Amino acid sequence: MASPVTSPRVNRTSLGSHDDEAESPSFGSVSLDKNSMEKLREASAAEAQAASAVWQAAQAAVNSVEETSLFDDSSQAAEAISDGSDVEADVRLHPRAVVVAKEAVGNLGGMVRQLSLDQFENESRRMVPTTSDTPNPAKRFMRQRSPQGLHKKVISTLLRPRNWKAPTNRRFFMDSYEIGELCYAAEQIFMHEPTVLQLKAPVKVFGDLHGQFGDLMRLFDEYGFPSTAGDITYIDYLFLGDYVDRGQHSLETITLLLALKIEYPENVHLIRGNHEAADINALFGFRIECIERMGESDGIWAWTRFNQLFNYLPLAALIEKKIICMHGGIGRSISSVEQIEKLERPITMDAGSIILMDLLWSDPTENDSIEGLRPNARGPGLVTFGPDRVSDFCKKNKLQLIIRAHECVMDGFERFAQGQLITLFSATNYCGTANNAGAILVVGRGLVVVPKLIHPLPPPLQSPETSPERITDETWMQELNIQRPPTPTRGRPQPDLDRNSLAYI
Repeated sequence: MASPVTSPRVNRTSLGSHDDEAESPSFGSVSLDKNSMEKLREASAAEAQAASAVWQAAQAAVNSVEETSLFDDSSQAAEAISDGSDVEADVRLHPRAVVVAKEAVGNLGGMVRQLSLDQFENESRRMVPTTSDTPNPAKRFMRQRSPQGLHKKVISTLLRPRNWKAPTNRRFFMDSYEIGELCYAAEQIFMHEPTVLQLKAPVKVFGDLHGQFGDLMRLFDEYGFPSTAGDITYIDYLFLGDYVDRGQHSLETITLLLALKIEYPENVHLIRGNHEAADINALFGFRIECIERMGESDGIWAWTRFNQLFNYLPLAALIEKKIICMHGGIGRSISSVEQIEKLERPITMDAGSIILMDLLWSDPTENDSIEGLRPNARGPGLVTFGPDRVSDFCKKNKLQLIIRAHECVMDGFERFAQGQLITLFSATNYCGTANNAGAILVVGRGLVVVPKLIHPLPPPLQSPETSPERITDETWMQELNIQRPPTPTRGRPQPDLDRNSLAYI
């Protein structure tokens, strides 16, 4: 494997975290607006020097091909590498999470801090599911070539972590023929993959994206992106489903991920979520977006073709045979990994078994004190599962961790079953109302799991008159979901200006 060349921004984010961790803000009641950040900067010459040192260290790291920074943090990498055998390493959650400070707030804007997990006050604040959101060994293979390098056109157009901008007229740049060819090329790869992927660490794991393409670009920008100019040469990418619906850029999200799968078939991995199903995404925005942005005839055809492809997506992934990743959970019916492996694809939701429904739809109970199986607020026939089910499943299958998505959690990630299960959500300010952070999990070679977070973006500074396209983008998602808004976060009521939210770091 070639030595990686890490980007300046990735190294900048964490190399200096130990220098400034004493200055890390807590999730208390004080928000850091522009004025207070300026005062902080002026009052802390040491932190300013630390910021300069971070940048210089990053510049030096770019020119070095000797070191590999798996977690974007030299000390974490050393810990992982010194751990010895990859196979024998135990899975453990790093005691600190990486958090990006608010953008555009003085010279320290964009700085990344490491915060102790004890400072996260929003755990057990999952979004209660809305009741209307209810359903009526890998082979090596040759890269599939799309016509005239179609997937490369998609990547060059959309993979712009630093400067992607939404189209002002919302017209999508691909036609139905190109989407058909892209889906065909990706489908040929998926159909040769097993139902349960077998992956090696290191891996970056992404939760629900729900058409919030801007958040995907922000995560790529802050923590590295899948390109030879990024970090694809030494780390894999795993996406846990729910690529479409609710957000305003489902087309960009799914087409880029498919193009990346075609370009890097053994390094980019996609599994299926419950919204990768026609009966669901016909109701929650994807079908409407296809029609509005491509025209009725082409839009319906493209939407149909995407859903044919979704039936081929793998359903789970095992990392180093110790971490299982899925979209929903184990529900009432799944007691072994082999049950998932036996599901044959292509598979539709209506033809699927109770195992498929549990895999894509079930949730953990509200907290560790609620054991067993309970009815799920998402609707009849769906269940929640307690920490006892998690512990039994992991013990029987010799697993140490379950990573799943499917639920909005306020800090972007949330621990359950004494840390044996983590819920991951990567879309910020879900449905334009939740004000939640987004996160990814970086699983290093030593099987240390590092949460990395981004905040919801602050409201636009421009007025609607001076920035109509920005206002249109922000209101589109809210209008789309007005008949099916998320209910308040569980745990305690969420005021409009929640000072414990990551939005107020």
